[in-house]
Amino acid sequence: MDADTRADVMKRLAYIDGHIAGIKRMVEQDTYCVDVMKQTYAVRRALDKLEAKMLDGHLRHCVVEAIESGRADPVLDELVEIYALAGR
Repeated sequence: MDADTRADVMKRLAYIDGHIAGIKRMVEQDTYCVDVMKQTYAVRRALDKLEAKMLDGHLRHCVVEAIESGRADPVLDELVEIYALAGR
């Protein structure tokens, strides 16, 4: 992972971690279910953005390097696997 992607991912993970802690407090305080669910949807969107950022970095750096060094097949297999996981 390149440094810029890592920094962005770490920032997003800190945000998600804080958000999860907030959701936990909401549940502990018996907050209205719909309000809690709105926050879980926000976390899900944040995770989607995190995954998109990681995939972008992976495609631009790791995949390019692998193809240039003659390791295209294993990297393409990984991408197919990730695509299949995302479709579940």
